Amino acid sequence: MKRRYRIWAATSAVVALLVAAAALGRPALEENAPAPPRLKPFDAEVAPTHPTVVALDSLSAGEQLKQQLNKHPRIREILHNRRGDRSHYFANEIVVRFRALPSESRLQQMEAAIAGQLIKQVDHVFVFRSRGQTYEEMRRYFRSLPMVDYCEPHYIYMQNEWNKPALIPNDSFYARYQWNLPAIHTEDGWTLSRGKQTVPVAIIDSGVDLTHPDLIRRLGPGYNVLADDRSPNDENGHGTHVAGIIASQPNNDEGVAGITWFNPIMAVKALNADGYGTSIDVAKGIRWAVDHGAKVINLSLGNYQPSSVLEEAIRYADAHDVVLVAASGNDSTSQPSFPAAYPEVISVGAVNPDLSYALYSNYGDYVDVVAPGTNIASTFAGHRYAALSGTSMAAPHVTALAALIRSVNPRLSNDEVRDIILESADDLGERGKDPYYGYGLINVYRALELAKR
Repeated sequence: MKRRYRIWAATSAVVALLVAAAALGRPALEENAPAPPRLKPFDAEVAPTHPTVVALDSLSAGEQLKQQLNKHPRIREILHNRRGDRSHYFANEIVVRFRALPSESRLQQMEAAIAGQLIKQVDHVFVFRSRGQTYEEMRRYFRSLPMVDYCEPHYIYMQNEWNKPALIPNDSFYARYQWNLPAIHTEDGWTLSRGKQTVPVAIIDSGVDLTHPDLIRRLGPGYNVLADDRSPNDENGHGTHVAGIIASQPNNDEGVAGITWFNPIMAVKALNADGYGTSIDVAKGIRWAVDHGAKVINLSLGNYQPSSVLEEAIRYADAHDVVLVAASGNDSTSQPSFPAAYPEVISVGAVNPDLSYALYSNYGDYVDVVAPGTNIASTFAGHRYAALSGTSMAAPHVTALAALIRSVNPRLSNDEVRDIILESADDLGERGKDPYYGYGLINVYRALELAKR
């Protein structure tokens, strides 16, 4: 993948990935940061309500989760700047990559040396937990071993949620609630492609409601990384919401309409019921999706600390011609977030219904494009529907567009798909690429026109 974009700083492998899926609160703008363009905020008080479309304050929920992590005795934090942007990792765990797999006897020696045990393994990457040693103490030990390639914290990742003639679907909530699809010219785009079953989309998240009536016919093979089984049922709701933006069945007289009509969803559960997961689990989920045929992967999660184990998984997917899309983050900061800041990933910021920059959305050189992110109606766990806000909601719009592009022209490489998405975007803000809108708001119709050429 061409390295044209600045990489966001992110923590090492062991930090748990805090997926900003449901709610990152509105923090103060970064000190001395330039004033963002078109600052009129979305007025939540006039947001539409409906007895079966629940408006959830996902941003506040995300902020509460961060506060809980800050106070947890077994969680440590990394302070990235004076503004207070933080990443988190487990104090008594470590991620270690070996040059060659250790023998069982050697592994037992290591466990004895750290007074702990092996808790997870993905290929040559091992996660150890100690009963009495800190990460720093374990790092000193493992760094002394010649067979160790690298070691890093076990990072935590959080959701990035901030609570022909054009074809208009008949879904019951479409006309009243789904401002987001017309805003990116989806209806016109459907005249060129509505997707194909041969282009599966993987969602690395909290899983999916496996019996939701608006999703059940769109589900392909899935995987629960946390339980190491095939049942990625969603206990949080974030993954189900992301999945609905991409694939809630359109034109079925029910609920909401997703952007794709036929592409199967591969639900990969790497985030727990509280909405966060670890770098090793997210990396394992990415590799599983690649090995099982995913053509596009959505990552509505992030952390401010880069992780080697996560970056290796990103490069693995990129080398296998998979399009990678990630949310930029919901802290209104220019601090780079990972995996969005990796050059192989399309980084997505958020806009409001009036197409103004969403104040919660992270900004900076690593932002490639923006998509609707405020008050997005979609499916939710428990056979429900909910309106959420955040870059977690913006990213799946781009993921779905990538799936439509690969459906209309399967010969395109992942680099070519990325170039088309950026080239076809509607320029907003300052002329050309800027820190708030990137190259602009995605345009489904224009992108599919370019892809057909």
